[in-house]
Amino acid sequence: MIELKGISKSYKVAKRTTGLKQAAKALFVREHSTVEALKDVSFSISQGEIVGYIGPNGAGKSTTIKIMSGILVPDSGQCSIMGFTPWKDRVEYVKNIGVVFGQRSQLWWDVPVIDSFELLKDIYKIPQQDYQSTIELLIETLELQEIMNSPVRQLSLGQRMRCEIAASLIHSPNILFLDEPTIGLDAVSKIAVRQFIKTINKEKGVTVILTTHDMNDFEALAERVILIGKGSLLYDGQLETLKKRFATQKNITVDYHKNQNPIQIKGTQTLSWTPERATLSLDASKISTSEVIAELSKKVDLKDVAIEAQPIEDIIVQLYKEYQI
Repeated sequence: MIELKGISKSYKVAKRTTGLKQAAKALFVREHSTVEALKDVSFSISQGEIVGYIGPNGAGKSTTIKIMSGILVPDSGQCSIMGFTPWKDRVEYVKNIGVVFGQRSQLWWDVPVIDSFELLKDIYKIPQQDYQSTIELLIETLELQEIMNSPVRQLSLGQRMRCEIAASLIHSPNILFLDEPTIGLDAVSKIAVRQFIKTINKEKGVTVILTTHDMNDFEALAERVILIGKGSLLYDGQLETLKKRFATQKNITVDYHKNQNPIQIKGTQTLSWTPERATLSLDASKISTSEVIAELSKKVDLKDVAIEAQPIEDIIVQLYKEYQI
């Protein structure tokens, strides 16, 4: 469904040092440096997949999304999505995609939300019956009932983001590009949006490409991860495989009857300690959790034990370190 082959994109950035003399010189002679945003990026995505496209700031994520959505033209390479070349077949192509940029709006600032939706209906030439059924579903699922008649400028960031997601789905696209879709949302709204994305993926087969720095979004939605760093593709594989690869690190938190002696277990690192609670970190490839618990029971009178696997944020940080990005 989506196939990128050898996509590269670079930008010219003006160089200027500080000082009045340099500023005057820049009026006549301007020096530039070249920034390679993407270097020979290739991957394919099948219909119905939810893919997490991740990387640090400046890695090239948004540039890739803009190329796939037809906003930017690459310097070289091929991109075929549903048989279209996004930047060449833009008019026909955009009917099949929905795009949400967390820092950009497709809603009209001074008019009520419902008017923006009506305008999008006319732009995409959506039949009234199809529009009505879709908009009712979006309003109910994303809980937009109370803000439909409010101007966009009066909405909170979280309310506007929910409206942006609805706007991107009015024309029932086959592909949804989400760039930081839950930015500014409270915990309840985030859960609602995640559930909605999973629902349209499962029931309508919508393919979702997600870029986010919120690893909870990533873990809740994506089954596959594509890692990009410094413009190059570094990793492409299943999230579960990634977890198994890095998930040997575990934390054990124990509550016990008062004990004044700090706990030390060979093969573990003490993260925190009080006379009644301690948290230890261990590498499960070197020492098992059962061994650690057995040693703990010899040293203290245990009341409760909690074992936590390594958080997804830590796994991603390890991945970044491995590739030195």
